[in-house]
Amino acid sequence: MTSTVQATQAEAPAQRPGRWLALAVLVLAVLLVAVDATVLGLATPYITEDLKPSGTQLLWIGDVYSFVIAGLLVSMGSLGDRIGRKRILLIGATAFGLISVLNAYATTPELMIAARALLGVAGATLMPATLALIRNLFPDPRERSLAVGLWGATASAGTAVGPIVGGFLLEHFWWGSVFLINLPVMAILVLIGAKLLPESRNPAPGPWDLPSVLLSLVGMIAVVYAIKEAATHGITPTTATAALLGALALYIFVRRQLALPTPLLDMHLFRNRAFSGAVLADLLTILGLSGLVFFLSQYLQLVQDRRPLEAGLAELPAAIGAIAAGLLAGKAARRFSVRAVVSGGLAAIGTALAALTQLHTTTGYPLLGTALLIVGLGAGFSFTVTADVILSSVPKERAGSASAVSETAYELGAALGIAALGSIVTGVYRGFEGPPGTPQSAHESLGGAVEAAAGLPTTTAEPLLASAREAFIDGLSTAAGVGAAVLLAASVASWFLLKGRNLEEG
Repeated sequence: MTSTVQATQAEAPAQRPGRWLALAVLVLAVLLVAVDATVLGLATPYITEDLKPSGTQLLWIGDVYSFVIAGLLVSMGSLGDRIGRKRILLIGATAFGLISVLNAYATTPELMIAARALLGVAGATLMPATLALIRNLFPDPRERSLAVGLWGATASAGTAVGPIVGGFLLEHFWWGSVFLINLPVMAILVLIGAKLLPESRNPAPGPWDLPSVLLSLVGMIAVVYAIKEAATHGITPTTATAALLGALALYIFVRRQLALPTPLLDMHLFRNRAFSGAVLADLLTILGLSGLVFFLSQYLQLVQDRRPLEAGLAELPAAIGAIAAGLLAGKAARRFSVRAVVSGGLAAIGTALAALTQLHTTTGYPLLGTALLIVGLGAGFSFTVTADVILSSVPKERAGSASAVSETAYELGAALGIAALGSIVTGVYRGFEGPPGTPQSAHESLGGAVEAAAGLPTTTAEPLLASAREAFIDGLSTAAGVGAAVLLAASVASWFLLKGRNLEEG
């Protein structure tokens, strides 16, 4: 009996003292990124008024961050495995804070796009490092599920805090202030993280292959750019060339990874059906959600005339649902099954998006709030469980690369969603018929129409705004319908790909 107990204790994973306090520091990084992503949507009408970007530039401001971060996540995750995840996290957090200042004081659309791109470089270091450190801090499966749930819940809390804090700042200060809120969070993360976080790395990482880094970056950015441009302007020689260049770069990247003794990304990870299914679920979920979320803040402010703080509070149910579901997801997956929780979550999101196709100018809040709550619940269950599946599918020394794949799917889905669904909204919107005297700038974006109407006589301004708002809602409804179809398809795919997969028992 004694020998059995001793054997069990020997097999139990060692628990690191202070791991929960270290987790609190890690989730600050998640909060940093989540807040930044959500405040941009609220600030978009103000950025449009001040910097006067074209419709295409406005989309670039919204998605260039995701383009760059998607192209660099695998590289940065692998770099963290090599030089240390704590080190790369602290370097990235410092850079993220400093570059936020550049975002805040951008004076032209081109400078804003460049600043968002640089922020993507810094952001690519944060998310894979946090998940990889959680994998090492929490070897016990049940504790890790709870830690991942808290990690995801904090990201959701950031989506709630961002609009509320951002709305308050936008009502009292200029739009650049929403980026400066990154600075105190960054400072706390760096100062406390330097003392509390343990360092971890792959003990035998091999060299960091620079050609693979360049191939990944070129391939991802070129493919996403081609999709974005094709969705907006159709297939042109430029988009076709970009698509071929990206596809070729990614093909060579994959071949190179299979040939290298220590690859930047171990392609054999995708032989694990559960790993591949979880990654695909994340990508399709974000693709279906992100384009809609990007324009929802504009709907609340520019169509329903809500103030920024009120618009931020209106989006709160999604965050509440995601926080609650994230904390319960691990327990639910162990009781029912991984595929039931993930597929059910995705189906719930798809159903909620289908309900949002019924939006109109005077839609009451009960419909919108209920739909957002269901979206949050579905996303919280799905994302938490898929993150747990991805982390538990690989040994801890490869946690950085695996986390980077997960985050790449997330960011690639965000970029594709904003590009494809955002282009649907923009394409439908641009076709509206305004009254005589409607300036061309009104057809670029709804923000442009609001600004143009302010300088026109009432007899022209009122019908212009009515037509522009109806066209924007038509585009938003169409995008919601496409998003619903994507989410329901992802639900079906997850049901088959995650068959037989269970979370580890502690």
